Formats: sequence, C-alpha cells, structure tokens
Amino acid sequence: MAPLPDATMLEEQIGQWRSYLRRRQAIHTVDVAELEDHLREQVANLVQAGLATDEAFLVAVKRMGDLDALSREFAREHSERLWKQLVVLPSDSGTPPAAARTDAVVAFALAVGAALLVKLPAFFGVDPEKNPVFYVHNVPLFVLPLLAAYFAWKRRLDKTLIRGLAAAFVVAGVFANIYPWVPTGSTQSLSALHLPMALWFAVGIAYAGSRWRHVAGRMDFIRFSGELFIYYVLIALGGGVFTGFTLMIFEAIGINAERFVQLWLLPCGAAGAVLVGSWLVEAKQSVIENMAPVLTRLFTPLFAAMLVTFLATLLWTGRGIGIDRNVLIGFDLLLALVLGLLLYSISARDPGKAPGAFDVVQVVVVIAALLADAVALSAIAARISEFGLSPNRVAALGENVILLVNLGWSANLYVGFLRGKRSFADLERWQTDYLPVYPAWAALVVIVFPPLFGYL
Repeated sequence: MAPLPDATMLEEQIGQWRSYLRRRQAIHTVDVAELEDHLREQVANLVQAGLATDEAFLVAVKRMGDLDALSREFAREHSERLWKQLVVLPSDSGTPPAAARTDAVVAFALAVGAALLVKLPAFFGVDPEKNPVFYVHNVPLFVLPLLAAYFAWKRRLDKTLIRGLAAAFVVAGVFANIYPWVPTGSTQSLSALHLPMALWFAVGIAYAGSRWRHVAGRMDFIRFSGELFIYYVLIALGGGVFTGFTLMIFEAIGINAERFVQLWLLPCGAAGAVLVGSWLVEAKQSVIENMAPVLTRLFTPLFAAMLVTFLATLLWTGRGIGIDRNVLIGFDLLLALVLGLLLYSISARDPGKAPGAFDVVQVVVVIAALLADAVALSAIAARISEFGLSPNRVAALGENVILLVNLGWSANLYVGFLRGKRSFADLERWQTDYLPVYPAWAALVVIVFPPLFGYL
C-alpha cells in the first residue's frame, strides 16, 4: 500500500484522536469541536515553523495534553504510540462545564420559540385547515433558523457567517411564498419536500462553523444528523404515548381533546422536539454513541439481505419495478434511507481500524443499492418514454442519477479499501465532498422547477 499523503495522514490521526474523545463517558465535559480547532491551529503553526506533519501532530497533542486530561488518557491508553512519552503527565479530573445549565436553558427557550412560531400565523388569520399549503411550505422556516441560531450561539460563529446564514433563510422564505401555486400541483409538493433538504445544509454550516471546510467537520455533522434522527424518533414515540393518555383521561370526563391535540399539541411538540433532540445530542453524546453503532450494525445486515433478496427475485421472476409514481417515490426513499445508513456507518467507524466482516456487509449493501438504483432509473426512463416529462419524473430522474454517482464511486472506494489499495479516509472524503450536491439539487427543485413547469 502506497504511503499516504501528509494531509491524509494528518486527517486520520486527528480522526482517531477525535473518535477517542467522543467515546469517553465524560464527553459532556468537553467541547470536542473547540479542542479540535485548537489542535489544528497548533499543527498548522508547527508545520509553518518547519516541522513535518506527523511531528507537528505529536507536539500539538502534547500541548493539548497540558490543557486537557482526556488527551493524557488517550496517550496512556495508546501505550505503543510515540506520543505517550510526549504527553503522559500526572492525571487530574475534569469538571463539568459551567455553561451546561445555560446551554439547556437556551435550547429549551428556542424550542418554545419554535412551538410558538408554528402557531403564530394562526393569530393573523391563517387557518391551517383552510390554507395547509402555507404551513407545509413554511414550517421548516419556523424551526430550522432557530436550530441554526442555537449552533451559531454555541459555536460563537463570526458575524459574517451569521449574516450569510440569515440571508440563506430569507431567500428560502421568499421562494417558498412568492410563487402562484396551482392547487394540487406537483411543483408545490416538490418544493415543500425539497426545501427542508436545502435548509438542512445551512444548519450543517452553523453546526460545524469554521470546521465545515474540513472533512472531520462535515463528517461530524453527518454523525449529528443520524443521532438527532434517533433521538427524534424516541421523542416521537414518547409523544405518541403522551398524546394517547391525554385523549384518554379527558375522554373519561366527557371532554374531547382531539382538536387541541391536532391544532396545538402535535404541531408545537413536533417543532420543539427538533431543538430538544439537538440539545440532547450535544449534551448526551456518550449515551447515544453507545446505542447508535449497535442499531447501525443491526439494520445494515437486514437491509443488505432485503436488497439482495429483492434483486434475486427480480432476476428470477423477470419482473420490473412498477412505474406508478407512488412506487417510484417509495423506492427513492428506500435508497435514500440505505444511503443514510451508509453515511452514518462511515461516520461512526474508527478510520484507523483494518477492514473487517462488517465492512464486507457494507460493500454488499452499497453494491445492492447501486444495482437497485439502476433498476429504478430504467423504470423512470420507461415512465418518461411512455408519458413524457413532468415535474415528478424529472425530479425522480435527477435524484436517482445523483444517488447512482454517489453509490457507484462509494462502491469503488470501499472495495479498494477492502483490498488495501485505498485509505478509509478516501471514502470519508468522497462522502463529505459530495454532500453539497444534495442541497444544490434541492435548491434547484425549489427555485427553478415551479416556473419551468408553469407551477403545475
């Protein structure tokens, strides 16, 4: 295997150091992103002073060891590494950050703000039952700017970046509301589906801050997205139980609380849960990071078996995918879920470990999803050939092509990693570099598709 370039080697070393910190049970006492920024700054200064990249990393870790007990633990556990002799000092215990309580207050205040914003239009006469289109297009704009604001406050983003993010949300709000939507038109549904995808990219920039330009920063956002999804599902399940009991106990005294649940409890709870879940990911990383990899290892083989069985059945029966619109949409969602599972698996994996059995399963998932995507593309092409172009078909075609490119090159890089010809960092870099393609396509659908197809 050829020697890795200095930049790649540095990213792997920092990735291993960061993964170690995130696995510690005391992780809530450490702002890992801030520590990594400091480490990178130290490395850059030392390289400019004339040290080789690997030497600069060792010295920087030593200096971090002077500042943080976990870095000393890292050196102590990796006893065979050179940095042990550079870092090991008498241990001390960390203390909980003084700002933890403030962080919780800010997060919950923003959660209440998101819940109130969801109901604000109703006070100005916008009835959700008579004008559901307005709410479908604007609910992301009630929640995601507040989530971005939370991370802007937590990461202490500079004013230039904050102004850029604010401008992005304003532009999104304009394009969500200026078009003369045709009732039951496809473009309004596509816009409502794709707007949150585009805005999630802005949240990612707020989450990572200056680290967004680094692979590690973008990979951390992928990890955050997966962990938030898990927390949100758990909160939703608990909310479902709470809703059921609310309806039951009021029904016991002859009061039907269904309208309150529909108009207040569900929309406000769903909006606020995004902020609460994000705070939980930040505050309880050691908890979710113990559970998330287990879920990943459980569902990845299941999806691999399902896709392989599907492809085998497809070949055996000679049947093709139905060209019904709902079937194609469902198939695209399945492929997107498989890709999300792959992304989160990559983000949760220690890049320094050698290939193992789970990596083989991952390759099977990627190749099976790639073949399934090719089948879906042929079905979409058949639908276009038979019925012509439409907003839904063009959107499905574009999304499947984007998925095909991602999965195809991912399969190539993953197979290369298994064969010892590629670094795992190459796969991480490809996935994080490819991330902007998704929000760019989503923005195109939101901005260009409505006038292009006459708002139909």
